Amino acid sequence: MSQNALNVLGTALVPCSYDPLTGYYRDGCCNTDQHDVGSHVVCAKVTQAFLDFSLARGNDLITPRPEHRFAGLKPGDRWCLCAMRWQEALSAGVAPPVVLASTHARALTFVSLTQLQSKAWSDGNGA
Repeated sequence: MSQNALNVLGTALVPCSYDPLTGYYRDGCCNTDQHDVGSHVVCAKVTQAFLDFSLARGNDLITPRPEHRFAGLKPGDRWCLCAMRWQEALSAGVAPPVVLASTHARALTFVSLTQLQSKAWSDGNGA
């Protein structure tokens, strides 16, 4: 895991969420390394449509799983998603908005910056 990770904009990776605590390493950031086979690198603001889509594909992001330090997601939560699942959701028309400043540069291995920008979300402070 890189301490100097970059986002898809080429600047320092900004934390995605501390509540709920997200990231492959549960460090609040979409950090990654060779052990993260799912590439949890896209910081998204999840929607009900996306949560339903993910559930239908066998990935329940709604049900709490305390044994995995997972409280369950609700619409509006920010979460580090697997890049390929986000791409699949984009193709299905249900991709949630992306926080570009918090999306790891490795996401560009799976999706284009144009695709990510088409779903960009900002809180008005660049994150």
